[in-house]
Amino acid sequence: MTRAEQRAATRQALLAEGRRRFAADGYHAVVLADVAQAVGVTKGAAYHHFESKAGLFRAVVAEVQHELGERVAAAAEAHTGPWDQLRAGCHAFLAAGHDPTVRRIVLLDAPAVLGWDEWRAMDEDSSARHLAEALTGLVEAGVIADQPVEPLTRLLSGAMNEAALWLARSPGPQALVQTERALDSLLLGLRVQQP
Repeated sequence: MTRAEQRAATRQALLAEGRRRFAADGYHAVVLADVAQAVGVTKGAAYHHFESKAGLFRAVVAEVQHELGERVAAAAEAHTGPWDQLRAGCHAFLAAGHDPTVRRIVLLDAPAVLGWDEWRAMDEDSSARHLAEALTGLVEAGVIADQPVEPLTRLLSGAMNEAALWLARSPGPQALVQTERALDSLLLGLRVQQP
């Protein structure tokens, strides 16, 4: 194994162990030296790759958000019509809040640890652009009334983020079903022609 491959393997091992611990214990309970020890490297190696516990956490959040964006895109692509794609993607985003890793890392800890602005920027990079593309297509197809897409994207994204944050803290088994119904009503209100 070359030195570059060793560095990449060490970074990936730290990322995987950090992700496991952040998901299980929460950001504040994780100690970077313990993460390093668990993967058999020095604390200095962990600092070399991520500079700090916050740096490791930021990398983990980016990875989980990227995977969430892919999950939402895959759910949308499983459907043929643009309206059904939008609805499926939105439902997949909300359902992801029940994934313990997404819930703890992305929805509960990331806004508090990284701050709202950074968390929002990372969310936009991973999923909001897909939403904007879907809404643009629906406006161009005349399914949604002609309107500026950027504010519509932000309104819908904000509503779904708030709903996902609420779902992450909601213990009730019916919370997701109720939220999906509310989302469907909201989306239907955007349609020019009701199905």
